Amino acid sequence: MIKRIILPLLIILASCRGKEVSDVQVTAVKRGTFLEELTEQGTVKAVNSISISAPAISSRYGAMKLARIVEDGEEVEKGDTIMIFDPSEIKRAIIQAEQQLEIAKAEYVKLKSTQQSEIEDLEADLELAHISQEISKINFETAGYEPEATKKEIKLKLESATIALNRTQEQIENKKVIHREDLLQKSLTIKQLTSTLADANSSMNNLFVVSPAKGIAIKEMNWNTDQKWAAGDQPYSGSRLIELPDLSEMMAEVKINEVDVSKVLPAQKVEIRPDAYSDSVFTGKIESIANLAQNKDYKSKIKIFPVQIRIDGQSKTLLPGLTVSCKIIVSEIPDVLYVPLESLFNEQGMDYVYIKSGSGFKRRDIKTGAINTDYAIVTEGLDENDLIALSNPFLKKEEVMEKKTNGNNKTAVPR
Repeated sequence: MIKRIILPLLIILASCRGKEVSDVQVTAVKRGTFLEELTEQGTVKAVNSISISAPAISSRYGAMKLARIVEDGEEVEKGDTIMIFDPSEIKRAIIQAEQQLEIAKAEYVKLKSTQQSEIEDLEADLELAHISQEISKINFETAGYEPEATKKEIKLKLESATIALNRTQEQIENKKVIHREDLLQKSLTIKQLTSTLADANSSMNNLFVVSPAKGIAIKEMNWNTDQKWAAGDQPYSGSRLIELPDLSEMMAEVKINEVDVSKVLPAQKVEIRPDAYSDSVFTGKIESIANLAQNKDYKSKIKIFPVQIRIDGQSKTLLPGLTVSCKIIVSEIPDVLYVPLESLFNEQGMDYVYIKSGSGFKRRDIKTGAINTDYAIVTEGLDENDLIALSNPFLKKEEVMEKKTNGNNKTAVPR
């Protein structure tokens, strides 16, 4: 009778075991140095770079317009033309300035010739007035025996000739002053037009922007279009259009939220993994932490602190703009027990694992400490080299597949 009862119970228990014990992967509880980590996404930047801006062009030539700009990420050599602006407005200004300058120079020559002719006429009049005065002076000196009336007439003629001579001299001096002023005005006009022409020619040369060094051209964003600068765009003078990074020294910038920033300190080690090259791993150190917080974005009230990470070494694959995953080593805790997160479950606030017991497994409640992306510290409940399951050994295979598909375990959720 007892055998008849035990046999069905064994059959039921066997059917409820779920996965075979041999199907459950196990791992040993390890003792060692635990790395407390903080992982954030960041962007690669060059430590040093050259900013290339739109040339300083006078507004008299109208708005600048990009006719051509280098492709984003294109390798350039020193002296390569990387930007060309539309020269049509400046060409018109050059032609107009050349014509006005030619007219002004011709007017200057004509004015100088006219002035010279006027001075020559006045100098001839001065010579005649001087002769007339000399004749009057001779007549006055030889009129000793002439009647008083004649003497008086001769004296008046002498005075009149002297006055005429002095007036002619004053006219010449006044004309010379006026002529100098007129020539000065014309000279200033020529100088201004020459300067305008030189500025137009210089501006024309500035429309062809060349690379000051070898590197990779990284185009900046056009704030009006939220796109990279492109042909047809109209930047202001001095607008930053291209960054030419020095690829020999690179850094990553991450944004740490205000809750975690207190954990981050200068010189902490960082593991950097580019999203585009997941097999590549670089090392670095925290170089600087911003003193002031920023809003995560204009819609969010979350505060973040920009953190700069200096990357060790250099690589052709480590280019500006790449998104990287930065694992910051916050602290190293020596001589502790730790288990993989896959083996850790939580129910109603209690952490537990499935420890191997004989040919099966049993649940054991434990206490945990710090957690990183892969492991959790165990402070109570386990010993070194205890074997624990990496998944729930009491779930049926169908339930395991459903859990993996849905990403949700309603009875016990791994941390």
